Amino acid sequence: MKVDVYSVEGKPLKKVDLPSVFKTPYRPDLILRAVTAIQSHRIQPKGVYYLAGKDTSAEYVGRRGDYRAGINRGTSRLPRTKPGGGGLGEVRRVPHAKGGLRAHPPKVEKVIGKKINAKERKLALMSAIAASGDITLVRKRHKVGKISLPIIIEDKAEKLKKTKDVEKMLEPLGLADDIKRTKNKKIRAGIGKMRGRKYKKKKSVLIIATSKDLIKAANNIPGVDAVLVKDLNTELLAPGGHAGRLTIWTESAINEASKRWVYASS
Repeated sequence: MKVDVYSVEGKPLKKVDLPSVFKTPYRPDLILRAVTAIQSHRIQPKGVYYLAGKDTSAEYVGRRGDYRAGINRGTSRLPRTKPGGGGLGEVRRVPHAKGGLRAHPPKVEKVIGKKINAKERKLALMSAIAASGDITLVRKRHKVGKISLPIIIEDKAEKLKKTKDVEKMLEPLGLADDIKRTKNKKIRAGIGKMRGRKYKKKKSVLIIATSKDLIKAANNIPGVDAVLVKDLNTELLAPGGHAGRLTIWTESAINEASKRWVYASS
């Protein structure tokens, strides 16, 4: 299958063969697992202070005949503090006592990160790449005109160093409406807005290139992500686990992708 290569001005220049990775079957189950695994490794481990509820003189003395034993005194036999001058102090240490430790507190050693097999992760990435070329899936998420997918740009775009030049490149491709859609941010519902993530923003175009100049210039556009081919992952192609992101490849990037990911149909 051949697709058009567009100039920086948005005009078709030539046609090239589409890499075999775009023939990979759509696997939403694997894509979701791969995205969840990536997201889980960004979660910071948390736990309580290791002496919480334990930093006390309280001690359980319940054996009959022991000094300070609580038996036959009409009081509960629980760990109590040792007040000066003897006698029974306040109950501490146990979960239901004032100032006691929690029964099952958050533990730093809890395994939060999820794992996925290397071959499954690679297949998920290839499936997400193939989904970015499916016009039906892409139109569910983006405003796309009458342009062939995936969008491939000539290598002249790799030399762009200014954000305004990248914006001029996107307009003739009919992507201005999609980028405009992402400029509206929404206030997050719930308590998350008190935790440093008050606003939610939509995702627009993903630019895949081999030049850091283009990456740096494109990342300043709201909603637009730019990444090198070697750093491409499933979450960038399927934000939130939903495949079908609108992607723009440079000609060098699509050539490198054809060598890096090869789909062999059984």
